[in-house]
Amino acid sequence: MLLNVTDIQKILPHRYPFLLVDRITELTAGESVVGLKNISISEPVFQGHFPDHPIYPGVMIIEGMAQVGGILAFKSLSEEDMKNAENKVVYFMSIDKAKFRAPVTPGDQLIYKISVLKHRGAVWQFDAKAFVDDKLVAQAELKAMIVDK
Repeated sequence: MLLNVTDIQKILPHRYPFLLVDRITELTAGESVVGLKNISISEPVFQGHFPDHPIYPGVMIIEGMAQVGGILAFKSLSEEDMKNAENKVVYFMSIDKAKFRAPVTPGDQLIYKISVLKHRGAVWQFDAKAFVDDKLVAQAELKAMIVDK
């Protein structure tokens, strides 16, 4: 384990029930990151999606991928930029080529694999994939920007 949920909360502003990454297991600054989210029936979203047939919403998977990408962006900052990191936040800019390939249900463990497609200044473009048991369940290209709070 590289980063646990306490470490993640030092990087991301998200909190329960919208912190959608439990752990970072691999990270290569400026290149790629692997994170995970354990899907439990106790997730608040399952109260309405759907009570008799619980499916983890695709939009939550996309947001989880974006949060893991945000961690990669922050952990890739230069030492100079890291001095001001507490005054920065990552804004999600776009989702392209999103596809959902299989449903995610309680008991599944989502593995988010994010790699950098482009990085210019404060803008990051990511190739994002989500897996359950080595099966691709969702993918997208995401764009984000690190900005002042």
